Amino acid sequence: MRTAARPGPPISGRRRWAERVASLCVRVGGFAVVTGILGILAFLIAEVFPVLLASHVETEKQWSTTVTAPVLAVLTDEHRTHTATLAADGYLRIYRKGAEAPVMEEPIGDGRRIVSAKSVLGDTGFAVLAADGRIAWIPLEFSISFVEQTRVVQPEVSAPVWIATDQPAEDIEAFSVRHDATSTAAIFSTKDHHLAWIRISVEENMFTGEQAESVDRFDTQVSAAITEILIDREQRNVFAGATNGELFWWEVEGGALDQHATYRASEHAVTAMSMLIGDRSIVIGQADGSISVWFRVPQADGQIELQRIRDFPAHGSAIGLITPSERDRSFFALSNETMGLYYSTSSRTLWTGSPLLKGTTALSYAPKGDGVVFAGGGAVGLAHVENPHPEITLASLFGRVWYEDHAEPMWVWQSTGGTDEFEPKLGLTPLMLGTLKGTIYSLIIAIPLGILGALYTSQFVHPRMQSVIKPAVEIMASLPSVVLGFLAGLWLAPLLEKNFPMLVLMFLIHPPLILMSGWLWHALPKRFTARMVPGTELLLYGMIMAVGFALAFALAEPFEAQMFAGDFSRWLYESSGLRYDQRNAVVVGIAMGFAVIPIIFSIAEDAFSNVPKNLAAASLALGASRWETVVRVVLPTASAGIFSAIMIGLGRAVGETMIVLMATGNTPILDWSAFNGFRTLSANIAVEIPEAPHAGTLYRVLFISALLLFLLTFLINTVAEIVRQRLRQRFARL
Repeated sequence: MRTAARPGPPISGRRRWAERVASLCVRVGGFAVVTGILGILAFLIAEVFPVLLASHVETEKQWSTTVTAPVLAVLTDEHRTHTATLAADGYLRIYRKGAEAPVMEEPIGDGRRIVSAKSVLGDTGFAVLAADGRIAWIPLEFSISFVEQTRVVQPEVSAPVWIATDQPAEDIEAFSVRHDATSTAAIFSTKDHHLAWIRISVEENMFTGEQAESVDRFDTQVSAAITEILIDREQRNVFAGATNGELFWWEVEGGALDQHATYRASEHAVTAMSMLIGDRSIVIGQADGSISVWFRVPQADGQIELQRIRDFPAHGSAIGLITPSERDRSFFALSNETMGLYYSTSSRTLWTGSPLLKGTTALSYAPKGDGVVFAGGGAVGLAHVENPHPEITLASLFGRVWYEDHAEPMWVWQSTGGTDEFEPKLGLTPLMLGTLKGTIYSLIIAIPLGILGALYTSQFVHPRMQSVIKPAVEIMASLPSVVLGFLAGLWLAPLLEKNFPMLVLMFLIHPPLILMSGWLWHALPKRFTARMVPGTELLLYGMIMAVGFALAFALAEPFEAQMFAGDFSRWLYESSGLRYDQRNAVVVGIAMGFAVIPIIFSIAEDAFSNVPKNLAAASLALGASRWETVVRVVLPTASAGIFSAIMIGLGRAVGETMIVLMATGNTPILDWSAFNGFRTLSANIAVEIPEAPHAGTLYRVLFISALLLFLLTFLINTVAEIVRQRLRQRFARL
């Protein structure tokens, strides 16, 4: 007959209240953790989301003027409060935003009629071809002052620099002007396929202050009719497009125009050309509506050649105007029916639409890149340009991009440069590879030592020694990573550089010595080893290890002389072309391995210790040895916990920042070599975020990096939990 279970002691009200409070605290804490994680994810997504927003161009103000003469060129100040126009009647007029009458009106050269005019990238002013055949540069400045905390923009027009061409204006097909503090250079082509260069230079005597003017004039013959000409800022290179679709390149050197090369853009005439900021890239528009970007590419033989790099969607008619930005590598292209905004580096078409003004004859990007000014048919207008992050695409972040001055497309991270003309290179692939590289090198050290150390401590060491070993290893986890990085960068890295052959010898000597020490312990008489406390064998291992260190130290110099010709660093470079960087992946692997070992050890040791003792006892009772029991019973049963230990160690290595920051050269290179440094995603965030302008492109890309790390860590933990549960179910029957 079955007896009823005896009821337990009654639960007091205080205990019941305490259990409810504890349960509530656990629930609130868990909810807070989940909410915090979701909040971090939401914040990251909110910071990354603006990258996905499309660019747009919207007319801000358009007004009619009292002038009927065609506007040939137009400019605006950086705040877009004033607009300067140069009309065919020979007058420079400046309008306040929305005003029909100009606030300033000045004749150019006694009111000479203007045949052609253009603005020049990077210079505030107009290049002019007058009806009498003379070419001029007209400097224009917008000075800014503050009166009672109100910004006042004052236009200032300086005296023009006139250059006589000795040619009638009707014979000049194309021209270009470049001006700097000491010289003004002009180049023009004539209908008889003649190309002439004129440069006026002014030199000032530093002692007397007297100025001396010199003029350089030389010319050359051209094989085709020129439609567009460009001069770079250094006044050393001239580029021209022709009616037959050819592209010419001359170098100004030694008082002559030396033709470098001729290229074929297409069979259609070049109708518009412009340089992008930095004067390395050239945008070409042609009669068939095609738009292409060319820049100089280093060749294998050391020469530099122009190469067609990118093509954009063609317009339905000839490209009439191209105006570049002074801030980045975006540009507007205008044809009769279409106007488009493009970005060269990422090959993005940012915006397309109808021309902002029908019959536009002049177009210019605002200096800050936030607007565009246009004119035509007696009207002037300003448009607002919303173009926040044109550099970012999936291809530019994770794919190879062909950057200026590079011989081929590459994965590159280089966010800043020495000048404003620098082209940001925001490829995340080198950083992702660096993260993977640092993780792999650290886990190569941490996984074997952590797992095998935990296995030995939990299954073979005496409990009294366990009580010493496990706390000692866990104390390692309390060491700040900044301290480990400091020691790795300032102590370990120089030490390894001088003694790397000794490290190689240690890896060659210690494995056989450890096996030999195990054999020696096993060969000792049982009556002797039986009297020893379990774990005493560690003393033998320690002595053998000390002998190994002494051997490696003693043999390091002859070993280096015999195997590495006396100098490991030089041998490495001569034999493989690799340079030994003092702060490299080996240093980081050792330092990060030291940081990850305690985590893997602690979790794995708990997994081994939690295997039911009756399983091991049953195995031993059936005649299995201790090692067979560990390998065939304990290890499979604890496999779920071991996998969790490895995955948590992986997550720790992926997110490590300070060790990588201090123990590597922090160089974002795409290389698996153990002797080079690298840069990880987390270290890159720590380095770059203090310098990143808020809400700028670099700022957003860093948050994309943070989001990638978040998702990677989440994926690792999810996979670890799924595998752990399956392994637990599989071995639960043991």
